[in-house]
Amino acid sequence: QVHLEESGGGSVQAGGSLRLACAASGYNFNRDCMAWIRQAPGKEREVVAIGYIHNSDFLYNSYADSVQGRFTIQVENGANTAYLQMENLEPADTAKYYCAARLKSGTCVVTGGGDLTYWGQGTQVTVSS
Repeated sequence: QVHLEESGGGSVQAGGSLRLACAASGYNFNRDCMAWIRQAPGKEREVVAIGYIHNSDFLYNSYADSVQGRFTIQVENGANTAYLQMENLEPADTAKYYCAARLKSGTCVVTGGGDLTYWGQGTQVTVSS
């Protein structure tokens, strides 16, 4: 049974940093597409970062314009754990963040409209001004 579990969320002030982790069990991210997706209250889900992992590293990835240059996706631990490093956080980054993997449809790019199979329960990130 596949299980994804996010951790690392919390409350920070604007300009601060957080590193979210997504630990997989019963599954490995290698040779698959994984994404970090966020949803703020009253807003639609937004793919903030997505990429294809091969040989335990991202072969390619892409980011939403809103986080480009501030967020970085990483994978470690033999592709069993994925990370989202978030720098220079802004109040607009406040949302619940989910990791997800394995495309059901679409393409593995931020504008690909991908629908993903496996989802974690999410971790809350709150950025205060």
